[in-house]
Amino acid sequence: MRLSRSLAPVTIALALVLSLPYDAMPHTLAGDGKPPSPSPFGATCRAAVRGSHVVAYCHNPYADIDRVRLHVECTRWWDIDTDSAPVDAGPAMTVRLTGRCWEEVRTVWVSHQKVS
Repeated sequence: MRLSRSLAPVTIALALVLSLPYDAMPHTLAGDGKPPSPSPFGATCRAAVRGSHVVAYCHNPYADIDRVRLHVECTRWWDIDTDSAPVDAGPAMTVRLTGRCWEEVRTVWVSHQKVS
């Protein structure tokens, strides 16, 4: 008799959990309990500034296409900052990006966009 009293709450709890909709139930992760890591992406870029000219080389070692753009910010307030046209760096491909200011270059960076 005692055994049935102790099983009654467990049975009721199990029935309630099994009657919940799928979205309300906690989900377990497969494998080691960690979410899957994102696939590697992004070209490695190196930029060189010589006077007012900028050259950047971007190499993409991954399978996904990386659309890269060179952004050049000039030092002088009257000098126009420039953004290069986007260039697709395919798998195992190296691309060259160029830009310039009229006088000094303040900062240079490359933006990346994943191509679907």
